[in-house]
Amino acid sequence: MTLLDGKRILVVEDEPIVAMMLEDMLADMGCVVVGPAARVAEAVALAEAEAIDAAILDVNIKGGCSYPVADRLRRRGIPYLFATGYGLEGRAAEHAEVPVLQKPYQEGTAQDALRRLLAPA
Repeated sequence: MTLLDGKRILVVEDEPIVAMMLEDMLADMGCVVVGPAARVAEAVALAEAEAIDAAILDVNIKGGCSYPVADRLRRRGIPYLFATGYGLEGRAAEHAEVPVLQKPYQEGTAQDALRRLLAPA
């Protein structure tokens, strides 16, 4: 049993192939995927209602950016990280401390990022 076994991870990703790849990676790590959500409204609803241990949020999704989802998760005390292919630039100032997972996803990198995110303080 590892730190990630059974952890419920919200996935916010608007590219179906990328979402499926990430779902497969998370399942291989022992995680349970919540979503994936491809639109802001859907992601906000999941962030407000579901039992979630952590989240991976694509910064730019159909209909805007995932900052409203991040805000809901922050209020609930749920850790999250941003996924982007654009690097660290362009993040809103209030989310500057949030870890970034660089796209394209690599399983080892994603696993390390989630372990750090979920590690006890």
